[in-house]
Amino acid sequence: MLFDLDGVLVDSRHAQLATLAGFATSALGRRITVADLPAEAATTPREHVLAELGYAGAINQDSWDAATATATLTAEVFPFVADTLAALRAADVGTGIVTLRNRQRVNWLLPPGILDLIDVVICYEDATPKPAADGLLLALDKLGVTPGDAVFVGDMESDMHAARAAGVTPIGSGWGFSGPSTLTRAGAVAVLPHADDLAGTLLSLTGTGPRGT
Repeated sequence: MLFDLDGVLVDSRHAQLATLAGFATSALGRRITVADLPAEAATTPREHVLAELGYAGAINQDSWDAATATATLTAEVFPFVADTLAALRAADVGTGIVTLRNRQRVNWLLPPGILDLIDVVICYEDATPKPAADGLLLALDKLGVTPGDAVFVGDMESDMHAARAAGVTPIGSGWGFSGPSTLTRAGAVAVLPHADDLAGTLLSLTGTGPRGT
């Protein structure tokens, strides 16, 4: 079982918007609040959001990290995550995260107890980022699972495209950043409306077996 991070395992929508607003405030020298951001800022590349606000320069990574570190203090792991990951481990199902975040930022978002329940974490620096299939395929290689036996739960069009490209079953996260219709158009075979009994739902929906099978 592979998962995206933001919007799937972590409720980070406000943190992502706060990062954009904080960076823009520093870069533009004037107050930018979350309310000032474009309507689709949470699902729009950051360069486009910043350009719409009037900033077309390069993104200084130190400044971006500072804004991110502060903003992620408001992010929380969704309540269902620990039980879901524990249930998958009890069923001997390998788990992985494939995210556009770098490893430092993943550690800001996930507490050690959650990271301990994840078998593989593939970050931005580890493989060509989504929508390319590389990160998913690298995670599956580390887990010893073939693409046809795997699923990827994501909340963005790029997640669905990456899963399709990798030959992995794409499942939409209905509680994430993108709406069900967007995920369906992007190729999701199903969009789960909520996370109730997520482990059981995924196992029954996809027929995924134990790791390495």
